[in-house]
Amino acid sequence: MKSYLILAFAILFEVAGTMMLKYSDGFTKPLFAVAVVLFYTCSFFLLSVVMRTLPVAVIYATWSAVGIVLVAVLSSILFGQRLDFPAIAGFALIIAGVLVANLFSKSVSIH
Repeated sequence: MKSYLILAFAILFEVAGTMMLKYSDGFTKPLFAVAVVLFYTCSFFLLSVVMRTLPVAVIYATWSAVGIVLVAVLSSILFGQRLDFPAIAGFALIIAGVLVANLFSKSVSIH
């Protein structure tokens, strides 16, 4: 379970980095550009820690899927980027796939 907590923080750092990437305006705003590098560095470091205990495929699927959904939600809130039904349905399918992999696959075993 500790591995999933670390993975959750890796996801949060990745999402924060992506939000800062938007705010950096093509790396023209130095403070936000530095934040991008720091957040992504923290995210990748935590991913490397989790890779000691969980399969890479499961980690990456979870990291990217949850990140996609969080970025979409935050983009809607912060930047007014509205999502239509097909986008929402697609995100739901992504999350459903990750849940199936994490909850039912025998590939996911914590060492």
